Amino acid sequence: MSVTSVETTRRSMTECQIHQLLANERRRAVIERLDASTGTVTVRDLSTWVAAAETSQSPPPPKVRDSVYTSLHQTHLPKLHEAGVVEYDRERSLVHLRPAVRQVDRHMDVVNGLGVTWGGYYRSLGVFGLVLVIAALAGLPVVSLVDPLLWASGTLVTFAVSGAVQLWDDRWRVRRTVRNLLRRRR
Repeated sequence: MSVTSVETTRRSMTECQIHQLLANERRRAVIERLDASTGTVTVRDLSTWVAAAETSQSPPPPKVRDSVYTSLHQTHLPKLHEAGVVEYDRERSLVHLRPAVRQVDRHMDVVNGLGVTWGGYYRSLGVFGLVLVIAALAGLPVVSLVDPLLWASGTLVTFAVSGAVQLWDDRWRVRRTVRNLLRRRR
């Protein structure tokens, strides 16, 4: 492991560095795939999975798989390794996640289309619901026309629906990953 990689792991990455890492779809796909796996993955398997995800074909066309392999080997895995997010053994073509991935994970767990994390969404929803209840109790015009209990109930229902959507989204993503892996093994 290089000295720079060790130094990067010891200090936290800036938000700008994290966004630069996640700016590339293939690097995001690598992190997702490694996160879904248990342990070390070969670069060949990783490139096959990424190519299948990009083309929606299983197995992916050999030219696409080879192109993905080359870009992972020459560009994306070294960048992720340098940032301390993955351990990349070039000699044996093996990759696994490192603890520093936790810094990146929170930026990947976004609500589709909104660009905010689920955690940020839930915090905002909680604050918004609390403000509505307090405003209704304080007698603010328009807001006080609705009973504070209804505002609180509406916020709780929104939390429940949002949790169900998040759970469904996570399960769908895992099922899609497993389905792609099973297709690849056939």
